[in-house]
Amino acid sequence: MMAMHQHQQLILKQQHQESAESDVALFGEFKSSQDSSHLINSPPPHHLLPPGFVADVILWRRKEVAISTLIGVISAWLVFQVWGYTLLSLISNVLLLLLSILFLWAKAAQLLNRPPPPVPEIQITEDAVKEAALYLQSFLNKLLSAFKSIALGKDTDLFYVSASVLWFLSIIGSFTCFATAFYICLLVVLIVPALYDKYRECIDRCLSLAYTEVLMYERIYERFCFQCYRKVKESIREMVEEDS
Repeated sequence: MMAMHQHQQLILKQQHQESAESDVALFGEFKSSQDSSHLINSPPPHHLLPPGFVADVILWRRKEVAISTLIGVISAWLVFQVWGYTLLSLISNVLLLLLSILFLWAKAAQLLNRPPPPVPEIQITEDAVKEAALYLQSFLNKLLSAFKSIALGKDTDLFYVSASVLWFLSIIGSFTCFATAFYICLLVVLIVPALYDKYRECIDRCLSLAYTEVLMYERIYERFCFQCYRKVKESIREMVEEDS
């Protein structure tokens, strides 16, 4: 009887060791898969932006246009949000002032035998209208195609991305108005990519250090969870053995 009992205990120890080794193997596979998933390098900003004029402005490669756009965004925020103008009132006042100045200038030039004000002949070409219409048509068709793919359940990733963006916009809309959020987004687009492109090495170094710290605490937490799991498993096994 004693030999049989010792034989059963030896079998239970072997099973316990095999189970522990399998748990460690699973834990190692899980951790390695997590580590490998974190090793994805993000491309630089100029690879994410559409090539051409827009990317040059966002990355401040055309400083005059970028500065003018930034000043225009800040001026628009001051005019519409701080001073309380509406778009219709602003356009009406600007046109009224401009037409009054040009009209008085022309009348004074006729009386004083001076040349009239240099008003350029402004015309919208047919090619510009066609190009704008084609761009708007392409953009709307892409939106409708994406909406159809989501509605028919063909693109799950696009659904999650769209739902996340809409949920984020709804949260922003509950704290601020659309105009202020729009101005903030424009400022972020004009400032953040340019700063990251200029100081990319320093920012990547700081992010790497921060990621190392987070990964260290993550591994400590994983080890703690694994130890708790082992203790719970051992206590359950002992309870089962006692009952048997």
